[in-house]
Amino acid sequence: MNKKNKPDKSGFVFSTDPNFRFEEEPEQVQETLPPNQQKLKVRLDTKQRAGKAVTLVDNFIGKEEDVEDLGKKLKNFCGTGGSVKDMEIIIQGDQREKVLQWLIKNGYKNTKKI
Repeated sequence: MNKKNKPDKSGFVFSTDPNFRFEEEPEQVQETLPPNQQKLKVRLDTKQRAGKAVTLVDNFIGKEEDVEDLGKKLKNFCGTGGSVKDMEIIIQGDQREKVLQWLIKNGYKNTKKI
């Protein structure tokens, strides 16, 4: 696909109207819920990771920088690597118990291990 015909978020690729202007919708920034209202899920995943196990923490509601900060704290506590992608925290290895203990200790009371 050449540079002129790149699709946007809505799927528009081309218009025959020379005066067509696509108006982008402003992205809504969702406020971060306090820790006691977050309903996080901690689970183990091995799909599409060459058999390597990772711990996933998802269902975080809030700003991107807040989930990145939480991910950094969890990685530091577990002493392993990881990343944050699409509002989902990825921690290397099976760290479910450690992550769950840290989250409950720090006020995330509605956390479930799946």
